[in-house]
This record gives sequence, C-alpha cells and structure tokens, in this order.
Amino acid sequence: MMERSIEQLARTVKAAAAAMYVCPTARKNRLLRAIATRLRSAMPAVLAANAEDLEAARGAGLAGVLLDRLTLNEVRLTQMARGVRDVIGLPDPVGEITETRKRPNGLKITRVRVPLGAVGIIYEARPNVTVDAAVLCLKAGNAVLLRGGSEAIRTNTALVRVLRGALEEVGLPADAVGFVESTDREAVRQMLKQDRSLDVIIPRGSEQLIRFIQEQSSVPVIAHGEGNCHVYVDASADLAMAEEIVVNAKTQRPSVCNAAEKLLIHRAVAAKGLPRIIARLRSAGVEVRGDERTRAIVPDVIAAVGEDWEKEYLDLIMAVRVVDDVEAAITHINVHGSHHSDAIVTRTKRNADRFLRSVDSAAVYVNASTRFTDGYEFGLGAEIGISTQKLHARGPMGLVELTSTKFVVQGRGQIRR
Repeated sequence: MMERSIEQLARTVKAAAAAMYVCPTARKNRLLRAIATRLRSAMPAVLAANAEDLEAARGAGLAGVLLDRLTLNEVRLTQMARGVRDVIGLPDPVGEITETRKRPNGLKITRVRVPLGAVGIIYEARPNVTVDAAVLCLKAGNAVLLRGGSEAIRTNTALVRVLRGALEEVGLPADAVGFVESTDREAVRQMLKQDRSLDVIIPRGSEQLIRFIQEQSSVPVIAHGEGNCHVYVDASADLAMAEEIVVNAKTQRPSVCNAAEKLLIHRAVAAKGLPRIIARLRSAGVEVRGDERTRAIVPDVIAAVGEDWEKEYLDLIMAVRVVDDVEAAITHINVHGSHHSDAIVTRTKRNADRFLRSVDSAAVYVNASTRFTDGYEFGLGAEIGISTQKLHARGPMGLVELTSTKFVVQGRGQIRR
C-alpha cells in the first residue's frame, strides 16, 4: 500500500513539474511573495505545531543542539519569511544562455539553463529546510517532494500547508510541493525507487542517512556532505585574530555543518597561542580534546583518540593538534577532513596561496571563519544544502545548482551528409 502511495505521490509531483518548467519569472516571484505573506499570517499555527513537536522530542530524550535544530520561534519564522523575499530578488537562472556557437554549416547552437524537474528532498530535524528547499526549487522552476524527519512532522505539515496554499493562490498546481506524511523509514526506501518520476534526490541530515540514501537510491543523488571543518593557525598568524576566528567558527552555532570541529596550530606559536584559545573555548562551554603536544602545553585537556580526527561533533567539542608546518596541516585536512570548509589564519601570502591551492575542499578560507559557507553569506539566497561532491554541484547549492542545461539547435534545413 505504501509503495503505491509513494509512487502516486511522486507521479503527481512529476506532473506538476511540467507546469513549473515553463512558469515565467514574474509568476514565480508572485508565488514567493504569497509564501512570505502566508508564513507571517500562519505563524500562530506553525508555532503551535512546533510546540507539540518539541514536547514530543523532549519526551523522547532529545536535548541540546538537536533540540535547537527543531525549534522555531517568532524570530526564526520572521527570518524565514525574510529569506523567501530575498530569493525574489535573486536572478532567475532558467532560460540563461551559457554558451553560443555557430557551426560552419550554419547551425546556431546555444546551451540554455533549464529546471532539474522533480526534486526529492529527504532531511532530518530542521523544519526550516521545508521552506528553504521548496522556495529554491520553485524559483528555479522545479517541483519538489519533501520528506522530513519524524521529529518535525507536525511543524512540517503546517509549513507545507502554507506552501501549497500559496501555489493555489497564484494559480499553480499545489502538487508542485508534495509531502510524504509517513514517518515510517520504509517511506524513504520507496521514495528512493521513484526513478521514473523523480529526477534527483538531495539528502540533508546525518552521515548515516546520507550514506543509506547513496547506497539505496536508484534516483541520482546530490549529497549534502558532513562538515569535519578545520582552522589552521600558521606560524605567522595574528594570534588575536586567530583566537576570534576559532571561537566564532566553533561556538557561533556548533550544530551546523560549517562549524569548525578541529583546530590545527603551528608548533612555533602553540605555546603562546593555545592557552588563550583553549581558555576562550572553555569559557564558551567547549570540551577540548588534544594530541600529546597539545596536552604538554595545556595538561588538563582531554586526550584525543583516533576517531576524534574524523568525527563531525555538531556539538561544543573541539579537537586540537599541534603540527610542524603548513604542509602537515594540509595533509591532515586532506586525509581526515570531509572536504567541506577549511581555513588558514596567516600573514604569509605564500602559505595562504599554498593552502588555497592544495586543500581539496568545497570552500577554503584565508583569515576568516568557516561559518561563512552558507547560501545567504555567499549571496546565493537560501541554500538547499552544501555539496561536497564534485559532480554537478559543489559547495552551497543555490538556484543555479538546481538547474541543468539543454542544447537548443537552430537551422535552416541543414541535413547531415
């Protein structure tokens, strides 16, 4: 029964994608304005639904940063509505000509951006993804099938009601936003089989969820990668600047994928820099774990174990390692990192250039916090995820990354001989 239900749902989304494919920019922007307006008017209903989800989550033992991910309030809903309006102002990539050439036989060939089609989004906990993902997909001319986590089922249902109401208001098919109401994991399995209807699956969630989807899906997957992000403090670093960057990258919002999980520091400045940085981290509630060289400088640091260097904590925990030079830092990051976001703090241009050239990550920084790897901060508007893959999209996925291209060939009766 569930298989037929998910299959039928995917088909309705695919059918709605045909209408979105040819929807003009002005109408899509009217849709987004309607969504932003309805988010504000529906705030009491959404917050009531979220309160029920939070109560159930606490009863199930959810706490700390995981509970924060689930929480909506008036400020966050207002920011969500503002984010929708920001997307209105972004250029519509659909129809953009990315390449034009004229062949010797007179054929004119252009490459044009087109929507991906029917996009499946599978995500956990964060209800803001419901709106962010849908709005970006719709602005890029796609339809979307959403499957959120069981923790946010009531909140997501209320938000989807807002989205579908806005679609009907502007005369577009409500099924351009589909929603899998079942919280059974089997629903995910069936969604992953809908390769005849869904053009791509984009997962957002834990490493385990993403690996499961990549292994099980017959639909192409663009994975939102985990964020084992690093800050490397070089020998020439401004240590006051380094301290601020490390603390911000770790503590400004520790539950997100662009938060720094590891600190690497050059041996020449470790004795001077580490006590201050670790003290600041601890004052912010961070549990610090370190290698032997770190513990020789700050003896009461918890001993790091092998798995610490690979782990994405998503919590107020940071592992610290003293390294010999920039090459050692680069090697450590490329071996142990997740290729998400990594930063160097340095005043040496040669080392900065070496780091930028050699670190194989979706975003690399010089003298700035990794927390900037974000669609809004990069000027892309709300993001649908941050891809650490190398095919189709890498880094924050905005509107352009939700399109593909097709060739348009114009002739005057040419035939191939």
